[in-house]
Amino acid sequence: MARYTVVSMPGDGIGKTVLPESLRVLKAVGFDAKYVHGDIGWDFWCNEGNALPDRTIELLAQHKLGLFGAITSKPKKEADVELRPELHGKGYSYFSPIVTMRQRFGLDICIRPCRSFPGNPLNFIRRTLDGGSEEPRVDSVIFRQNTEGLYCGVEWTNPPAPVRDALASHSKFKPFAQVPGPELAISVRVITKHACQRILRAAFTYARKFGYKGVTVCEKPNVLRETSGMMEEEAKKVQKEFPGIALWSTNIDAQMMWLTKNPEDYGVIVASNLFGDVASDAFAGLVGGLGFACSGNIGDDVAVFEPTHGSAPKYEKLDPSIVNPIAMILSAAMLLDHVGEADKAKRVRDAVAAVVREGKVRTYDMLRLTGGPDVFKKGAATTSQMTDAILSHL
Repeated sequence: MARYTVVSMPGDGIGKTVLPESLRVLKAVGFDAKYVHGDIGWDFWCNEGNALPDRTIELLAQHKLGLFGAITSKPKKEADVELRPELHGKGYSYFSPIVTMRQRFGLDICIRPCRSFPGNPLNFIRRTLDGGSEEPRVDSVIFRQNTEGLYCGVEWTNPPAPVRDALASHSKFKPFAQVPGPELAISVRVITKHACQRILRAAFTYARKFGYKGVTVCEKPNVLRETSGMMEEEAKKVQKEFPGIALWSTNIDAQMMWLTKNPEDYGVIVASNLFGDVASDAFAGLVGGLGFACSGNIGDDVAVFEPTHGSAPKYEKLDPSIVNPIAMILSAAMLLDHVGEADKAKRVRDAVAAVVREGKVRTYDMLRLTGGPDVFKKGAATTSQMTDAILSHL
């Protein structure tokens, strides 16, 4: 019997392309696992009214480990139109399956490493005072609170009377008191002390383990005084448990400016759900873009690993595939780390680094080409060729 069982969830679009590539790498590195398929994605919403069927939830509850490709999500009205006609009017409402998964299993700690690989032509470069240029080494890890904040799903258009009455009790709601219900949309930003403490403690623990000097809380407490303020206050308390690890604070808007000036100054960053999403994508842009952006969603019992790119349906049917599998492969390496296979994870990352450094095999994004079937004429590698190159170093 295999030592591990992993629920494999390709999902939509290019998720179906890149996930099998990561399984090739896991097999080559000697990961002792079997893989069971989990249904997830847009087709299951359209045909069943549920993008994350209960049968997949049961698999995750049983096996505790998941590897996820990508998902297609559409606004409410578009989602309703694509639902099978006989399911209309039966109370089905589309909600992101990855968000559902995070909330269902308490996958509240999201880790998103953003590290540059030397030799990547997409890496951030800046001018020097003497007119030359330099390429700072970016090594940032974003800890994103995964289950609360603006992504918690507490929303209304035309909020019911009890909600309006509660909002009316706040003086700041006065300018909106006379807005007709159908013209009013409300999203609630929920932050709790317990969740703040968990994500902060995870970030400080990571910083101590891997030798980072400090942890930066990236929020907006000067405006979001209650919610961001709570994150900052809890950070001060948690920091006392980690002598020698500094605590810094930045505002999310200022951070977006500073990361293009001195990204090498930021190591471990903690943020609430939306701000963590913004920061991680912004830092990913400095190290190669979403083709290199991996992540882990981690709870007490279950963990699911995924690239942060979307499903990119316009590329799904290109044959051969042009998409970059590295983000998916690095997500698989994070899974290896999670189960204690650190040596195998390092081998995978070293193999990726070697391919990038050599520069002989590059997907279309690494060549700064517009995606399309003609990219191969301009020297781009196929998806499987990139994986083959990585396998050659294993």
